Parts: sequence; structure tokens; C-alpha cells
Amino acid sequence: MKNILIIGAGKSSSSLLKYLLQKSEKEQLFLTIGDLTVAHANTIVMHHKNANVIVFDVFNTLQRQKEIKKADLVISMLPARLHIEVAKDCLHFKKHLVTASYVSNEMKNLNDAVKKSNLVFMNEIGLDPGLDHMSAMKIIDAIKAKKGKMLLFESFCGGLIAPESDTNLWNYKFTWNPRNVVLAGQGGAAMFIQEGTYKYIPYHKLFRRTEFLEIEGSKYEAYANRDSLKYRSMYGLEHIATMYRGTIRKVGFSRAWNIFVQLGMTDDSYTIENSEDMSYRDFINLFLGYSPSDSVELKLRSYLNIDQDDIMWEKLIELDLFNNTKKIKLKNATPAKILQKILEDSWTLQQEDKDMIVMQHLFGYEENGIKKQIESSLVVKGENQYYTAMAKTVGLPLGIAALKILNKEIKTPGVQIPIAKEVYQPILKELENFGIVFKEKEVPYLGYNPNHV
Repeated sequence: MKNILIIGAGKSSSSLLKYLLQKSEKEQLFLTIGDLTVAHANTIVMHHKNANVIVFDVFNTLQRQKEIKKADLVISMLPARLHIEVAKDCLHFKKHLVTASYVSNEMKNLNDAVKKSNLVFMNEIGLDPGLDHMSAMKIIDAIKAKKGKMLLFESFCGGLIAPESDTNLWNYKFTWNPRNVVLAGQGGAAMFIQEGTYKYIPYHKLFRRTEFLEIEGSKYEAYANRDSLKYRSMYGLEHIATMYRGTIRKVGFSRAWNIFVQLGMTDDSYTIENSEDMSYRDFINLFLGYSPSDSVELKLRSYLNIDQDDIMWEKLIELDLFNNTKKIKLKNATPAKILQKILEDSWTLQQEDKDMIVMQHLFGYEENGIKKQIESSLVVKGENQYYTAMAKTVGLPLGIAALKILNKEIKTPGVQIPIAKEVYQPILKELENFGIVFKEKEVPYLGYNPNHV
């Protein structure tokens, strides 16, 4: 039997576990699934003979090393900051490692030792990062193979709610970690390059500088990701004139979200005194000026110039932000944590809700003196609250990569991401069996007017 240790079995693990369990008989796999809480994993595993669910504490060094030593390959679904200790143990015991997280500097520093041990440490093999890398490199390599010169690359991805489950005015529900949604865009200016000119968008302007997209007949908007520039070297596009990556939302979301940014409600740098006993209305009032006569509603509308018949106002009302009896019930919480708590009241997926992943790439290039463009789009819907599109598009690439590493179909050693043909070609091919298929078409070259930068 080939032993796989899976560390972390939260909501995004359902499709990964299902895939590997279905393959376990044919591929002779045995799964050890560890998490601090095992309820979700037990629901998926259902006493399968080729799996064992254990209570697992990654900070318990003895337990962590004992389980890693028994494995042939480790899949870590932990938060990114916790991968490094797992990685060091994998290196020590000479075990392959697969994660969906961005490669940290600490992980990069292991590269020489990982290569020397002939191990594969595959990172960024989920959705975004992951599917974006693989689907982009497939087309970039094809363009380069026919001597095309890349001029433009734009990439967009979003975890959204499917139309049939879209039941609120924000056209949004949490399909992944709510905290990451609340803190999105923070940590520095968004950076990209457009027609050879570097562009920067500070956080306080980020949600008012959006791009508009049409994907499979539906309209969306996208705000810029924090650093698009690092992908130039990753994708071999060091001299490309336009490189932009963004996060997709339904049209109107970003304008409304900007209210929270301008008020300061997404700030995670300080805690609020007596937040536990504060009402939702009290929380809103913290960020508004004092008035002996004006209501919280009037002060907010006046401060942000929101008309009473504006749809943005209806979105705020829908969140019950002005309720004077609902309590925060979080002790010494930051504004961001309080906002997250309020949003979870309205934006948590219900049992039969279906989420939706939307991704689109634009490739502008020159071939034989003619400028051309390819548009590649993906839309994936989830089944329900447990087998979500997010779990599917994160978990399946992880599972497929793990099997191909164990079967020596992916064998180039080192700390890496899935940009080599050896990696992306077989994984994308197998993903098609699960309905994860990119639709590609030629469209008129987008371009920009070089005289108006």
C-alpha cells in the first residue's frame, strides 16, 4: 500500500478525500487523515477500509513526525504559515509533499536539499494558485511554440455564489475563508503593468478601480490583486508589456464593499474596548462623527453621500447593521473580526446552496506581424454546502498531483509550482473528466492606445 498523510480536513478537503478514496482500491492507497476536529472528515470517509481519521495536532512534534515517517507522501492543507515544520519533517524522513499554498521564502530555501533528496515538494496546486498557473502555461507554451510574442496577459478568478443560490442584494456568500475575504487587498498597493507603464492602486482606492468582464454570457467586475508583477518571471514573461491579475465579483459588489474600507471597518491592526457587549448599531457608530440630534443612519448617509434610494443603502439595511439589540459577542475584537461576524450572519452557505468558481485568462500576442488574442474561461458549479466548487477546484488538483508523484509520472525534484508541461498537461487532462474544462476562443486583440497611458 502507498500511504498518504493528509493534514487538515476542513470544508475544502471534501473533494480531495472523495477522489483519493475512490482511487484507493485500484491505486493501492491508504489514507491517514488528521485534524484537530474530525467530524467533517468522518462524514466523508464513512468508515472506509482504506482510511483512518485521527485527531492530529500539528504542534505535537512527536505525533507529527511519527505520522510523516509512516507516509510515502504528505498533503498539507494547513494554513500557509504552518507548512514549514511539516516540510522540514518531510525532508528529514524523505517524503514527498503537496500543498495548495503560495511558496514561502522558508520553503524556497529548502529547494537544494529537496533536489538532493530527489523529492517533489509541489506547491500552489489548488485553484488560485494552481489551476490558474496550469491553464495559463498551457496556452503561453503553445503561443511560444509557434514563435508568437506575448504582449498581454490578464487573469481573473473569483469564488462566487451560483445564480440559483444568489439570495441577497450583494450577490455574494462566503465560499472560502471569510477572514481572507474581509482582509483582501491589504498589505500594500496593488501593482501591475499596462502597456509598459507600471501602475499602482493604494488600498483605499482599490475597490473603485475595477475592470469589467463578460464570461459565458454573464457580466462581472474585478479588482486588482496585490502583486501581479511577480508572475512575469514565473511564467517566463519578463518583457511583457501588460500583466494584470484580479479578483472577480458580481457587478456592484466592489462599490458597496468600499463603504467598509472608507469607514475603517476592515482594519485588523487594533482591538476595540468592550466589543463583546456592543450592538451592531454601536459598532457602526464608532466610525461616525458625534451629533446630538442626527441618527446613525443619517450620519452614515451624509458622511458617504449615499442617497436613501441608492441600492448601496439597501445592501447595508439587508445586513442588519443598524440593529440595536444584536450583540457582537466577541471580546476585544478588531474591526475586521467584528465585520466578519456580522457578514457571516447573512453570507454563510446554507445546506443546499451552490457556489461557483469563475476564471478567465486573456492572452494577447503577435504572430507574423499580426496581433491576436485568446480568451480562456472556466465556470464550475458546486453540488451543495459540502461538495462545493471551491472544494472541487482546490482538492482535485491536489489529489491528482499526489497520485502522479507517487506513480513517478511527475518526477522532476525540487520545491516547485505547477508550470512545467510534465505537471500541467496530465493534470489538466484528468480534470476534464470532472467537468473542469476551459473554453478557449480567439477574440479581437484588446490592446490599449499607446498615446494615452
